[in-house]
Amino acid sequence: MGEANSTSGASEATGRPAPVRVAAIASLTPLAELEADPFLVDSRGQHAMCARWAAERGYVVTRELLVRGLRPDHRVLWADVEAGQVDLFVAPSRRVLERALSCVEEFTAECARRGVRVETVGRAEPSYDASMKARVHRRLSMPTAGYDGR
Repeated sequence: MGEANSTSGASEATGRPAPVRVAAIASLTPLAELEADPFLVDSRGQHAMCARWAAERGYVVTRELLVRGLRPDHRVLWADVEAGQVDLFVAPSRRVLERALSCVEEFTAECARRGVRVETVGRAEPSYDASMKARVHRRLSMPTAGYDGR
């Protein structure tokens, strides 16, 4: 789906190639859907899956996007690409992309046009037991009370 578009070349300090810079896409799904689809609600878990995927490849996550039904031409997707801060988009799965973006096909076409790769992690989603769902619920229902999700 296109080549990585790295504008920074080698790191000046080390002489090694700069790592691929990744924007991790997670879906913004209402808390009301926690019982039916906990992984889509657990944006932190989605971002963590993307971060592990990136780290395994020596890539670095420079942006975490949390969106729902975003148009493929929306500025939030492309600002960091245009600024040279993102070379690749990653999402946990096609299913997450379908929830996060209004049209995955248009998004991937735009990525190809701009020379930016788009990948999915491709691992099985975690199974959520009652305690995991409860942690997600607490984290998302109490952010203004200072609860940090731990």
